[in-house]
Amino acid sequence: MKAVPLSVVSASAPERAFSGIHATLTDVTRIYAGERGKPPYHALGPVSLSLQTGEFFSIVGPSGCGKSTLLDVLAGLNAASAGSVMFEGAAVRDKVPEGISVVFQEDATFPWLNVYDNAAFGARRAGVAESEIRERVEHALAFMGLKAFTHSYPVQLSGGMRQRVCIARAMVMRPRLMLLDEPFGALDQQTRLLMGEEMLKLWRETGATVMLITHSIDEAVLLSDRIGVMSACPGRFIATIETGWSRQRDSNTALDPRFGELTARVWGLLRGEALKALGSRS
Repeated sequence: MKAVPLSVVSASAPERAFSGIHATLTDVTRIYAGERGKPPYHALGPVSLSLQTGEFFSIVGPSGCGKSTLLDVLAGLNAASAGSVMFEGAAVRDKVPEGISVVFQEDATFPWLNVYDNAAFGARRAGVAESEIRERVEHALAFMGLKAFTHSYPVQLSGGMRQRVCIARAMVMRPRLMLLDEPFGALDQQTRLLMGEEMLKLWRETGATVMLITHSIDEAVLLSDRIGVMSACPGRFIATIETGWSRQRDSNTALDPRFGELTARVWGLLRGEALKALGSRS
């Protein structure tokens, strides 16, 4: 399949905090070995992507197009079959590099640990001093609105609150690159909007680069500086769209007339690819 040339939508340039290239994928493909005599499965690529330091980048694409595979390869959780992956000038191989945190859609809280210990888990494994962990965890829980639930257990929390705990755990690790794989997918629309606002606050607070995988076009348009639109499997980037939003954006951005224009633009690119994906499964 031949990819459509990259197209760019750009509004008047807002204030930027970008300072160079933070991570890159260059001609990356991922092919899985066939099982029980089946042919190999070409899941992704080739794809090339450069994430700018400090940006909020979202990826949308049809179901099964390789979005999560791309994230796993960038995180070092899954090896590329071909191509190169770089983070802060070093090759990514076999493990999650220091400085990268990943938040998944699935509830990743540990049910036997309270909120404080869940948030502290990664930092303890990394050998951070307990006094430093205490300072980081207290700040993260306060920031995520969880201070009153420090000693609660996941079973006592709502789904949205458990996701906040997972984000707090990532925040405690002081990531320079945060990778989010559909972290709000199981939440209702109102909670997703509020969680999106929390993510924007966290992004501004930390200055981290953020890459979000999402099925929600509205969410991608609302949160992002740039949006990468992927083709049906094997996933390739068919367009990159700049939103032009201010860094101070929040859910009220959805009231801007350009919000509708941008969502229509993304859907116009995505619709044909979604139909291809449906056809391949019928």
